[in-house]
Amino acid sequence: MDPITYTQAVVIGILQGVTELFPISSLGHAVLVPAWIGGSWSDLVTQYGVEDSAKAPYLAFIVALHVATAIALLVFYWRDWVAIIGAFFRTLRTRKVETSTERLAWLIVIATLPVGITGLALEHVFRVLFAKPLAASIFLTINGLILLAGERLRRRADARAEVHESVGAGSPDAQDEAVHHPGYDGASRRLETLSYREAAIIGVFQTFALLAGISRSGITMVGGLVRGLSHEDAAKFSFLLATPVIFAAGVLKIPSLLGPAGDKIHGQVVVGAIVAGLAAYASVRFLTRYFTTRTLTPFAIYCLVAGVASLVKFA
Repeated sequence: MDPITYTQAVVIGILQGVTELFPISSLGHAVLVPAWIGGSWSDLVTQYGVEDSAKAPYLAFIVALHVATAIALLVFYWRDWVAIIGAFFRTLRTRKVETSTERLAWLIVIATLPVGITGLALEHVFRVLFAKPLAASIFLTINGLILLAGERLRRRADARAEVHESVGAGSPDAQDEAVHHPGYDGASRRLETLSYREAAIIGVFQTFALLAGISRSGITMVGGLVRGLSHEDAAKFSFLLATPVIFAAGVLKIPSLLGPAGDKIHGQVVVGAIVAGLAAYASVRFLTRYFTTRTLTPFAIYCLVAGVASLVKFA
């Protein structure tokens, strides 16, 4: 019997493409869904948390799906990335940051560094210790609470903005509001106005997504919302940040597919990657529209329900 069947490849491919971008944790679902199904699917969970990743076909398979997801993001945002990469190299040549695109390029670089460093140092430890159904259940529940907290803080920021506008930006009351809420930056802040320090903080938030159950897109969106970004801009920054991180992590581990872990699953990898890429493209297309008018609350409720149900099952 193959380590991964074609049915499993299709199902996990869809899960990866959807849950990597929806704020509900792809790693959490990569652990919990096979565990819920049981039978031969449970073997996939065991493989994911092994010490020697060279002997884990499921881990190698997941790596390939991550690369496919990153490619889908690159395709969707290709115009943005052409501009961002060009702006980045222009700043290296001129040694100045003058345009909003040049600033965005450096915001992405700075926000990527924390998770890049942490991932290289601790990804193996986190995977071995926490890529288990019970741990993933706990972190998925926490993820739901984080999303709810982000929405609550966002509503408070909106309320402060209304007070600020009603009393006048230059009045003593408005100035007092700013003093008592130094983290408040307005309710309609643009992405390019983030400071480099704020980008670094959002990058630190992203490191928690190394824990199966914590969503990369969800926690970075919450970081953006807390700093006053709209849902639309917070989602865009999250997806732009995810692209280099997912792609780099996948490329670093792609050689494992050429070793023992990749034996007998090359066909499944191709099928799963195609499915994941298509699902990811459809997901980002949907979410960029969804977050123009909607919030994280439905995803928070889903994570809480799924997390608590999984806690009951695997405790």
